[in-house]
Amino acid sequence: MSLAERLVWQIERQLYDPLSISLLSERCAASPFHMARVFRSVTGFSPMTYVRARRLSEAAKRLANGKDDILTVALDAQFGSHEAFTRAFARYFGVLPRSVRQARTTADLELMEPLKMKKDLIVDVAKPEIRERDGFRVIGMSKQASVETTSTIPPLWQAFAARYTELGDAINNPSYGVSWDGDEHGNFKYMAGHEAGPDIAVPDGMEEIMIPKARYAVFIHSGHILDIPKTIYSIWNKALPDEGLEPAETPDFELYDRRFDAATGRGTVEVWIPIK
Repeated sequence: MSLAERLVWQIERQLYDPLSISLLSERCAASPFHMARVFRSVTGFSPMTYVRARRLSEAAKRLANGKDDILTVALDAQFGSHEAFTRAFARYFGVLPRSVRQARTTADLELMEPLKMKKDLIVDVAKPEIRERDGFRVIGMSKQASVETTSTIPPLWQAFAARYTELGDAINNPSYGVSWDGDEHGNFKYMAGHEAGPDIAVPDGMEEIMIPKARYAVFIHSGHILDIPKTIYSIWNKALPDEGLEPAETPDFELYDRRFDAATGRGTVEVWIPIK
């Protein structure tokens, strides 16, 4: 069972219990960031957004049934008051709870049903090689991103490609796409850069990140770079759980060396996931 599937299972079996990111991450044996990252890549939602949508959808069904009063439904859905529930319900569905109760139907509502995983996104990924690596420095250009906004990453690489010669001797080193500083909502920072020694100055408009010494599971992506999201999706949702590997909190990165042709977007890319 993938991490996203475990999370959906945990949510559905405890939908009416008090839930939090920390509790769910503990029960799924994953950090809040990694759990949110995987879940958002699968669903487009943060875990707690899904929880609220599911609770409101089940509440709408109960209201349409007409047997329970609004306050009872609100409290069961983990809302502290009639007012808080009404505001959330109206924001999500665009109608008041009493309107659904009076109409006795949810036909006009867009309900959130229990999610089913996107099996078509899973691709074959070879077993990883486990490697130790000393710390190193990367200089480049970065920006905030999330699973929902990865479309902003290619333009970042284009912007960096226009300036990478400013890194002097470091231009002959491999390129790195570094992801770090993730939060429980699936947001993270991404850098397009080059490995650089301590003697390389950081140009204006760029920044540096120090990657600490760590143990990694190294996966291989072969083919076109446009297909790398499927490889990364498969790594987080299947390959890591299948290997019984638990991600660490240090940065993960893609490594682009001479085996990758930036002009055609084809070749070999290594995906390095830090593990405990």
